[in-house]
Amino acid sequence: MRQSHLFTKTRREAPKNEEAKNAQLLIRGGFINKEMAGVYSFLPLGLKVIKNIKKIVAEEMEKLGSQEIIMSTLQNKETWEKTDRWDDGKVDIWFKSAFKNGSEVGFGWSHEEPIVEMMKSHVSSYHDLPVTVHQFQNKLRNEVRAKSGIMRCREFVMKDMYCFALTEEENLTFYNRVIEAYLNVFRRVGLGDITFVTSASGGVFTDAFSHEFQTVCATGEDNTYIHKDGKLALNEEIFNDKTLKKLGAKKSDFEIKKTTEVGNIFNFGTQKSEQLGLYVSDNNGKKKPVFLSSYGIGVTRLMGTIVEVLSDDKGIIWPRGVSPFEIHLLSLTDGSKKFADDIYESLVSRGIEVLYDDRDLRAGEKFTDSDLIGIPTRIIVGEKTIKSGMLEIKDRLTDKIKELTLKDLINELKN
Repeated sequence: MRQSHLFTKTRREAPKNEEAKNAQLLIRGGFINKEMAGVYSFLPLGLKVIKNIKKIVAEEMEKLGSQEIIMSTLQNKETWEKTDRWDDGKVDIWFKSAFKNGSEVGFGWSHEEPIVEMMKSHVSSYHDLPVTVHQFQNKLRNEVRAKSGIMRCREFVMKDMYCFALTEEENLTFYNRVIEAYLNVFRRVGLGDITFVTSASGGVFTDAFSHEFQTVCATGEDNTYIHKDGKLALNEEIFNDKTLKKLGAKKSDFEIKKTTEVGNIFNFGTQKSEQLGLYVSDNNGKKKPVFLSSYGIGVTRLMGTIVEVLSDDKGIIWPRGVSPFEIHLLSLTDGSKKFADDIYESLVSRGIEVLYDDRDLRAGEKFTDSDLIGIPTRIIVGEKTIKSGMLEIKDRLTDKIKELTLKDLINELKN
């Protein structure tokens, strides 16, 4: 894409009413636009990042055998009353409205209840199980105080997945497979070394224990105790003598870290099915309630976490797998523009995604914008390039510069 065609503009300063680093950088870089507190629109660069994250998540969910669906945002009051989660005293993050006929309706903050109701029309026998579905959808949560930029919003994109199983063993086997799939997701988006499976309380989702995926982040809202072996982590809510004794662990073996939650998984057992009447016949013809587990990743929250963690005083540093483009191509002079045009066409024709800064701006402004936008590989084309035929390649993460021919660069990108 030619940057001269991009309608969004970078900003030197962040909005005065935006405190979170992730939102400041994303607004300055032209990735998002703030509509109101806790509500953001995603502009072309931001949407490309969202699509890349969704692609990674979808691939890992589909490897598990999950089928993608999309459910309605409007929620049936009667369904949620059956599980006692309609009342604001039980769940205080509802957005609610009313139809013209006067009946109440909710806007989806989660989908456990509706998905169970839906499955009653499609699951009746043990032959129908297990079945797993997932969706990417905007969720609406009436947060008392939206904060942390796109990491805690009133409207956000979420991937939620639901597994229906005949037995507890089948349910837990899948639960453990998802843990590995989620860890793969976080590795692929560049957060693998600092993201931990964390035992926690289920909160409004379930009274039982659940697992969170917590990423070490200096501005995170949570405190997580991480074991020195890196394999065990506990949310501070359950970090007590009783839990430690059960795990055979010592307090001195843990270090407390500020973290932010990037994913969570819940095992509901048969509770939801019993409340909503989802039963199947087993191989003896006996009716049994179905086991349910649910799995969430906040896609936009994950994007914000990446920016919060992987950035410096110049701007964002996108990991290659989620960056809006693979290459940021900068033409520095009028004399180098024809050469840069040819490089751009050559890369694009080979399926390499390029943001080409062909704007009539000074070199310093282009360098500043490139650092802010944070595409991992920068190609600099100036008079020196024309004379030598060698491309100057700069790595955004390390600031290291090397020279390659176009052919060598293409081979490197394809490997």
